[in-house]
Amino acid sequence: MKILWVKNDFLHPTDRGGQIRSLETLKRLHRNHEIHYVAYNDRLQPEGLTRAGEYSTRAYPVEQHVPKRGSPSFFAQLAGNLFSGLPLAVGRYCSAAMKAQIRTVLSENRFDSIVCDFLSVAPNIPDLSRAVLFQHNVETMIWRRHAEHAAGAFKRAYFDMQAERMFRTERDACRRAAHVIAVSANDSAQMRELFGVERISAVATGVDVEYFRRPSDVGAPQHDLVFVGAMDWLANIDGARFFVREVLPLIRAKRPGCSLVLAGRSPVAELRGFAAEDPLITVTGTVPDIRPYLWSGSVSIVPLRIGGGTRLKIFEAMAAGLPVVSTPVGAEGLDVEHGVNIRLNVDAVSFAESCLALLDDRDLAHSQAAAAFELVSTRFSWSKIAEDFESILRRAA
Repeated sequence: MKILWVKNDFLHPTDRGGQIRSLETLKRLHRNHEIHYVAYNDRLQPEGLTRAGEYSTRAYPVEQHVPKRGSPSFFAQLAGNLFSGLPLAVGRYCSAAMKAQIRTVLSENRFDSIVCDFLSVAPNIPDLSRAVLFQHNVETMIWRRHAEHAAGAFKRAYFDMQAERMFRTERDACRRAAHVIAVSANDSAQMRELFGVERISAVATGVDVEYFRRPSDVGAPQHDLVFVGAMDWLANIDGARFFVREVLPLIRAKRPGCSLVLAGRSPVAELRGFAAEDPLITVTGTVPDIRPYLWSGSVSIVPLRIGGGTRLKIFEAMAAGLPVVSTPVGAEGLDVEHGVNIRLNVDAVSFAESCLALLDDRDLAHSQAAAAFELVSTRFSWSKIAEDFESILRRAA
């Protein structure tokens, strides 16, 4: 097949779950198919465009700056978005330059399939009814959960407004698309119910087990708990805040020396502040390789109250040989079993109890980790995921 793939960014450096999923899928599709890739080019990350040949036949960089979250330009976008019908998470990726590039590529090529990777770039595609919409999350649910957990009336009102805009935008895009690909059966069911979409399929989350497998020469764990993820993403920020403020004190009451690592890119000031105030908390910032932080931890935590989508951090921790403690939201859509290959906890008290149980009983921790490794190694390879994805593209075409 000849495939046009549209996304808001190039895939290196690969430091977000959505990037990982797209990259691993595309690398395998690229072995047998011609991939044309359109994305915004971040000049501060030249590796992105340079390495695009690893997963695409031809890349088309759109030379337009997308402001980073927290920058003055971003806040200018936020202010302008107050008068828009689109949610900020979508509107900030709309551009005449992207639309023009896609039209040019379409006029010069005949494609068997068009993939819109993430809802955020959907408004740039001239005819979404020709495209497969790759939905890594149910975006509406993320924003509704932001509103639910917002501190203060002003933030709650803002998130409510964004959630309503996101609902309309996501509903309309899902209905217009030729087909929708969700990342779990749970997400697929939610989109059917929320948006009335019928042309939808689910493709599971994958993991590169050999890449994350713990080497035999790695020593004893150096940290008790590790939370891996992009630390500038609102869901991870909220999860880290919840854990440090509500869960960790309960653990420390029984295990005073419990240490925590927050490992992931671009931590916001609030998270950096946790480390400044507590010598047992480490905030790494962007790292070239996340695996050593998993291998040096005793328990992986996923304390998410907000979010949706791929849950890659859970399968990666399982492949690295770590027992995982999560909230139900954090593991939503994964085929996991509480008490066997994961521990799922609704509130701070039960979350703390699960962490303590695994830290205090290493036989229990090893048993859960072994069951988790068996799950991911036998059922969730990226090759199988890419085969399923390809099959859906063929049917949609």
